[in-house]
Amino acid sequence: MAYSEFLADRVRQRLKETRTPYEEKKMMGGLCFMVDDKMCVGIVKEDLMARVGPELQEANRDRLGYRPMDFTGRPMKGYVFISPEGVDKQEDLEHWVDLCLQFNPEAKSSKKKKK
Repeated sequence: MAYSEFLADRVRQRLKETRTPYEEKKMMGGLCFMVDDKMCVGIVKEDLMARVGPELQEANRDRLGYRPMDFTGRPMKGYVFISPEGVDKQEDLEHWVDLCLQFNPEAKSSKKKKK
């Protein structure tokens, strides 16, 4: 299992509840939910990956399950991982997904590769 299907279903449900159009892409060994062609939220193994931007990242650092996203030995600015205990409660999952959606309009889209 590359990522938690249960968590993915919960994220899908929240995106549907908020009437957010999204696209799913498998990447980084997990699943990413793209909103407006930008990485918004994802699942890596059992963790939620949240793109919340630097300000919301700092403001939420004391929440249960929070840790900076670190793939390369250096934390990625504006991205965080939330461990399962930090999204067990529905209101906690909604908090993180909603923060991702709040930041998404400000997020920069990655440059498309030329074919």
